[in-house]
Amino acid sequence: MGLFSFLTGKKEEMAEAPASASAAPAAPQASQPPVTAAAAPAVSPSPSSSWGTPADGSHAGTPFTAPDAWNTEALTAPRPEATGETPQIGATDPARTAEFQQKIIDVIKTVYDPEIPVDIYELGLVYEILVDAECKALVKMTLTSPACPSAQQLPQEVRYKVKAIPGITEAWVEIVWEPPWTKDRMSEAAKLTLGFF
Repeated sequence: MGLFSFLTGKKEEMAEAPASASAAPAAPQASQPPVTAAAAPAVSPSPSSSWGTPADGSHAGTPFTAPDAWNTEALTAPRPEATGETPQIGATDPARTAEFQQKIIDVIKTVYDPEIPVDIYELGLVYEILVDAECKALVKMTLTSPACPSAQQLPQEVRYKVKAIPGITEAWVEIVWEPPWTKDRMSEAAKLTLGFF
């Protein structure tokens, strides 16, 4: 009896209900089992309760605050000026360029794209090598695509390796997109390594 004590009185209530009420759904009765604190259902907080909602209900009881990233002004703002160092190189010196060109090529051949087992020189990513009278070097290179994941890593690696060559006083790398890189710019050795033959 104790186990089903919450059913006490249900038979009498159902018998008292008129027959016509059986066609319509009956409203829930008040004689439901008591709810303990441990099993109490979650109650939505009032507008003045928790989650940092103001007491005046200005957020209608919602704990959500729109992030700053939703500010649409950022979509129409002008593009920020490019930051970083501008290559400071004088007029190209053909004699200095001829003197250092092979040394620069040799160090560039130690730079690899992390996703391709071929150095960037054999891939055809290096377009031009220039050296001025003060032994400042400029390497014009490109990437396999604008979305290349190594867009920051490769130019920096090239710059510091070229700058480390004895006699070079400064080195710069300029990323260019014209002409666009294609597989045709790869050397035969690179094509052979990657199985393009």
